[in-house]
Amino acid sequence: MNDAHPRPVTGHVPVLRLGDVLLVTLQGDLHDSTAQQLQQDIAETISRTGGRGVVIDISGVEIVDSFLGRVLAEIAAQAKLLAARTVVTGMRPAVAITLVELGLTLPGLSTALSTEAGMELLARQAPVTRPGSPRQESP
Repeated sequence: MNDAHPRPVTGHVPVLRLGDVLLVTLQGDLHDSTAQQLQQDIAETISRTGGRGVVIDISGVEIVDSFLGRVLAEIAAQAKLLAARTVVTGMRPAVAITLVELGLTLPGLSTALSTEAGMELLARQAPVTRPGSPRQESP
């Protein structure tokens, strides 16, 4: 069955662990309660596992509105406070155009065309200093 409208994501979005990177795949629209649960799950998983990165694949998302933009920015801000970086992957051209038209900048997020490219981007980036650990000085 091929619907014109994306299916809403309700309930639980899995947070998969691949080494020290977390992978989240969004399909369809995200409801308020699901978004809150996802934010909490990501923060708890980073804290519990010491994850250093989060890759959020939005290739299954047809439309990014201001709500989803805010959710992505909040996930990135929380991850940064927990010393992890966030990369959004799989953004469709129409989604990028919509984000620009809405004036959404998604602070704290890096982007990559594919999940594989997002994983490579995190692997190349310098590690973030963990809270409570000594600061690393740049030369």
